Amino acid sequence: MKTLREGDLVLLLSRDRKQFLVRLCPGRILETHRGRVAHDDLLGRSYGVEAHSHLGCSFVALEAGTSDLIMKLKRATQIMYPKDIAYTLFRLSIVPNSRVIEAGTGSGGFSLAVSRLLGEGGCLYSYEANADTQRQAQKNLSDLGLASRVLFRQRDISGGFDETDVDALFLDVRNPWMYLAQAARALKDSGFFGAIVPTANQVVQLLEGMEIEGTFGQVEVEEVLVRSYKTVPGRFRPLDRMIAHTGYLVFARTVSPVVSRAGYWLDRRRRKHEGILEAAYEEDA
Repeated sequence: MKTLREGDLVLLLSRDRKQFLVRLCPGRILETHRGRVAHDDLLGRSYGVEAHSHLGCSFVALEAGTSDLIMKLKRATQIMYPKDIAYTLFRLSIVPNSRVIEAGTGSGGFSLAVSRLLGEGGCLYSYEANADTQRQAQKNLSDLGLASRVLFRQRDISGGFDETDVDALFLDVRNPWMYLAQAARALKDSGFFGAIVPTANQVVQLLEGMEIEGTFGQVEVEEVLVRSYKTVPGRFRPLDRMIAHTGYLVFARTVSPVVSRAGYWLDRRRRKHEGILEAAYEEDA
């Protein structure tokens, strides 16, 4: 059982599900809508215990998870939602010791999630054109002890990336189709590519750009929808609100131009229309 000490991050959860992320410091007080909670009342205790405000309202002390940390980041820009981040980490096959590029850094939500996965042997190369934005992200990750796993580069990516042969690359920029050649040069053979865009017309431009670039295969476009439910046994049903569209996710793998032109990732009707359907598929038609 871990004893809470000075400097530990604690997520305080009130009975009405309000959340407060607190870094413990002797003598400090957390001001809430349910009264003041003294840090000293938590120091020396353990996660999962109950603390009380000066008004007698109770709070449960929990260890902050990755999703909690992302949603509580100080933001200079809009961040990716945890639902999109989690699926993207899976689709990009990010594991300990991976080498990953992201552009842009934004407020560091995706950076936080990646760096927690990489371990001490991996590295995230994070590109951002706006210096003020990246400084905020650096502070966010430094406060969590993760900055050593991220190499921040403050510049536009039109000139390309410094790294080559990386395992995965993710673009969270306004016009990702403008940087596909740069991405292809940075990725290893069969590397994992991903991007997020908010609108359908951006998806179309990105898909068109990938066809022109000619080094991307297994292209897929997806979105992640999350529906929450009431957790009361007698009234179990969907909540009135859900986190629906937050962005389109586009994934691909780097392949040779020959493979790309063969259209392996195209749907069957389009392959037939463009005359690239293989004999085996024609026989099955």
